[in-house]
Amino acid sequence: MSVDKQAIQEQTAETIAALLADGASADDIYTIEHHLASPDFTKLEKAAVELVKAGYHVDDADEFELDDGSRWFAFAAVSELPLERDKIEAQAIEVAELAAETGVEYDGWGTYFGDDEEE
Repeated sequence: MSVDKQAIQEQTAETIAALLADGASADDIYTIEHHLASPDFTKLEKAAVELVKAGYHVDDADEFELDDGSRWFAFAAVSELPLERDKIEAQAIEVAELAAETGVEYDGWGTYFGDDEEE
């Protein structure tokens, strides 16, 4: 698997622009979740171990079923960052490369904004 750095750069730019347009503060620190998935739990577990070594908090894996009936597993590697494109982009590429090395899928990153803080 190779890492599509251009796609990561585009997704990062679009996501940050949308968050800022919705009123997110560029100065705040956000929980960034990098999403990884695989039908092979052993490979996903190896990726989790490597991400912990790299300093990420790793959530417990969830199991889900695709429309074709296949079982997959997924988890989020979590960090805390401001909405700075270069930092998030570098982190996303790092996680994507680790995912590729361990044979799992990197499914991008996301964060929470709005409703959680208002409740």
